Amino acid sequence: MEDREIIALYWARDEAAIRESDRRYGRTCRRVAQSILASREDTEECVSSTWLRAWETMPPQRPPRLGVFLAAITRHLAIDRWRHDTAQQRGGGQVPLCLDELAECVGEETPIEDRMVLRQTLETFLRGLTEQERRLFLFRYWYLLTVREAAGRCGMTAGAAKMRLLRLRQRLREALEQEGIEV
Repeated sequence: MEDREIIALYWARDEAAIRESDRRYGRTCRRVAQSILASREDTEECVSSTWLRAWETMPPQRPPRLGVFLAAITRHLAIDRWRHDTAQQRGGGQVPLCLDELAECVGEETPIEDRMVLRQTLETFLRGLTEQERRLFLFRYWYLLTVREAAGRCGMTAGAAKMRLLRLRQRLREALEQEGIEV
């Protein structure tokens, strides 16, 4: 079933939309959640919550790319779950490391008026990267893979990936500063 047909099921309030979403995008959503959460049970709960959130969001939203929309929901839910689970203690996982690395570019508390500019600047930044740089950046900061895993998927050494990520964060910081976003 195509994305537009699945979205039409959501708009018609047909429960088959959830079944079709899981069939088409369940594996991707589980991978996104598993990269953030340690437990299989938490991952499954997060993916189930993704279907509920999608049900609550459509209508009024009609996402142009359903897979990206569902993966983003899953990622946000998984990060929220991780934050809840580690509120009292900071674990040694990739989430705090990735967030700390990006904190030097983007503050955690971005004012509402800067969010659209931030989004546009980030999209422009990503479009300006080479395919390898974009993949590396997304593997590390979207999928929250370790530097070694991201490097392996991009066909480079961990040391080269570390240096490339440092330079990419510096370029992102410069792009944000040029747009007047305080970092």
